[in-house]
Amino acid sequence: MSAPTTLPQLNHTVVYAHDPQLSAEFLAAVLGLSVGARFGPFLPLDLGNGVTLDYYEKRDEPIQSAHYAFLVADDQFDTMIGRLEKLGVTYYADPSHTEPGRVNDLFGGRGAYFDDPDGHNMEIMTRPYGRP
Repeated sequence: MSAPTTLPQLNHTVVYAHDPQLSAEFLAAVLGLSVGARFGPFLPLDLGNGVTLDYYEKRDEPIQSAHYAFLVADDQFDTMIGRLEKLGVTYYADPSHTEPGRVNDLFGGRGAYFDDPDGHNMEIMTRPYGRP
């Protein structure tokens, strides 16, 4: 069997939510995207790079918080921060949420963290993290 010619790519991931419509619309509003049409039990949010977040209802169980990081265009970052402020959502410079109302300047870019309606730790950043 020959080796694949390209590396595997993430296609989708499931995001558990008590109210998938609310959570998908929240993130879509922050990122300036549109929620897709329901696909079976999933409500997709297309990120535009071939990856979807598929929101899935998990009503009767606690939801384990997860972290989702979004690489965004530098010229859209301030707009997204403005959307968070308009929604009354506190953003933070750090993943532990100890620096409210501030952004970071990691790797020569800007970044911020915020919670979605189910407590998932969302991040917007304008530069990818440097990796060794």
